[in-house]
Amino acid sequence: MTPTSSTDSVLPDPDPSRPARSSVLMRTGGVVAAMAAVGLVAGACSSDDSESTGSTTTAGSSTATIVDDAASAQYKNGEYTAEGGYNSPGGPQQVGVTVTLSNDVITAVSVDTSQTKGPSLEYQGKFAGGISDVVVGKNINDIDVDKVSGSSLTSGGFNEAIEKIKQEAIN
Repeated sequence: MTPTSSTDSVLPDPDPSRPARSSVLMRTGGVVAAMAAVGLVAGACSSDDSESTGSTTTAGSSTATIVDDAASAQYKNGEYTAEGGYNSPGGPQQVGVTVTLSNDVITAVSVDTSQTKGPSLEYQGKFAGGISDVVVGKNINDIDVDKVSGSSLTSGGFNEAIEKIKQEAIN
């Protein structure tokens, strides 16, 4: 028999149906670590570089670069602009979209809301403020925007503009 000290002894758990304390602490630590990782990723993905000047919101670089060294790219690299339309309760609306493509990935996006008036201007402004978080870093073929920052109708015009840009940029 091995002698034990009083510090080595473990008291029995008063509620055996409950998981062991160390197991609960380990799971809690894992949850906290996962939440911290999500926070770091979300923080890294946020767009503090967005600027709003008048009626155009721009995120990222807007310099056009034409590079044809990506043999697997379906679209030519560069900056493309198109307009898309949609119907709102106030009537037909237009939204201008400019994207920068690099190897089929959207590296920058801006939305021109200067032709919009009334309540649609407010919604397009909200859309413009949140769209870069949704599309920058994504393959243009994977883009199908539904609702951004509470604006669901603007996305129809945005998606139409993306389709026009894809047609223009095709290799």
